[in-house]
Amino acid sequence: MTAPTRRKRPETRYDHDRDALGALLDQHPTYRVDQLWQGLYAEGLELEDISTLPKALRADLGELLPRALHERTQRISEGGETHKWLWGLADGDAVETVLMHYPGRSTVCVSSQAGCAMACGFCATGQEGFRRHLTTGEIVEQVIRAREAAKPRRLSNVVFMGMGEPLANYDAVWGAVRRIHGDLGLSARHITMSTVGVVPGIRRMAEESLPVSLAVSLHASTDELRNELVPLNKQYPIDVLAEACAGYVAASGRRLSFEWALIDGVNDTRDQATHLAELCRELRAHVNLIPLNPTPGYPTIGTPPEGVARFQRWLQDAGTNATIRRNRGTDIDAACGQLRASQMKDGGQSVAAPRRRSTR
Repeated sequence: MTAPTRRKRPETRYDHDRDALGALLDQHPTYRVDQLWQGLYAEGLELEDISTLPKALRADLGELLPRALHERTQRISEGGETHKWLWGLADGDAVETVLMHYPGRSTVCVSSQAGCAMACGFCATGQEGFRRHLTTGEIVEQVIRAREAAKPRRLSNVVFMGMGEPLANYDAVWGAVRRIHGDLGLSARHITMSTVGVVPGIRRMAEESLPVSLAVSLHASTDELRNELVPLNKQYPIDVLAEACAGYVAASGRRLSFEWALIDGVNDTRDQATHLAELCRELRAHVNLIPLNPTPGYPTIGTPPEGVARFQRWLQDAGTNATIRRNRGTDIDAACGQLRASQMKDGGQSVAAPRRRSTR
C-alpha cells in the first residue's frame, strides 16, 4: 500500500523572492518585477492598488499571489497604543501579531510558529503544543501589515517574541530577517531575536552577517529551577547556553539581554537574583523583568509590584542593569498565545505550577 503523500502548502504573496517573482512574470517585461516589488515591499500596497501594473496583470496576480493572513480578530487598547491581531492562515490555523507604540518608536512582535514545542508551562502558547512552522512569507507579511497599521508613525523595531520558538524554525525566520533588513529597510540593531535557549541556533546566528540583537528567555538562574520552567534546559543547561551566548556577543558586538518573567514565590527570590547577577557579570548582560501575564492554564500568579521592585533592586545592588517592562494590553489578551487561547473552546487541561520557593 502506498503511503499518502504530504500536500505541499501553497506559497503565499511574500513567500516569493525577487527571482521567484521574475519566473512568475517571465512573459512580461523585466521592469514589471521591479514595479511589483516596489508596490509590495516599499509601498505595502494591495495588488489591485499597484497602479504601475496593467489592470489585467493585477487581476492575474491576485490569483497567483494570495494573502497569507486573514484577520479573524483585532483588539486595540491603551488609547490606541497597543494593537493585537489574530490571523487566520490558509490551513485553518491561527497566529498572533502585536503592534506597540512607544514615545519615539513603534515595535511589532511577530510569531514564528503556530504553537510551540518548548512546553514552558507558564506560556499560553507553550500550553497549546506545536502545530507547524510559519513560512518566511507568513512572517514577513505580519511585519508589513503592522507597518501599514502603524502609519503615519514609522515602524522602527521588529521583535521575534510572539508565538513559537524562532530558532527552532531557523531557515524561514532568518529568511524573514534578511527580507526585513534588505527590503523593508530596518537595520539589524532594530531586529531582536528571542529564544528560550536553542543553542545550535545561537551558534548559527554567530556566523551570520547581520548582527541582530539577542534576547534569551532565561526565567531561572539555576539548572534545578530552569529545568522546571523551561524544559529545554535539560538538553542545553545554563553553562552550555552561556557559552553560546558569549560566542554570539563576541561575534556580533551586540549586548545580550535576558528576559525574566517574574512568578510569585518561584523565581523572584534573593537566591535567584544572586545567581542571575553573577551570570550577567560574566556576559555583561542586561535584564528585562516582566511581571508574569496570567494564563488560564497556569495557576501561579505573577510577582506583585513591590516584589518586582525588590528583585530589581537586588540586581542593581549587585551591579546588574535591570529594567522593568510594563505589561501592555492585558485587557486584550496581548501576552503570547493569550488571544488565540481565548478564542478556543473550553476543555484544555491546566498545567501544573512549579513548587513555590523559599520566601525572601
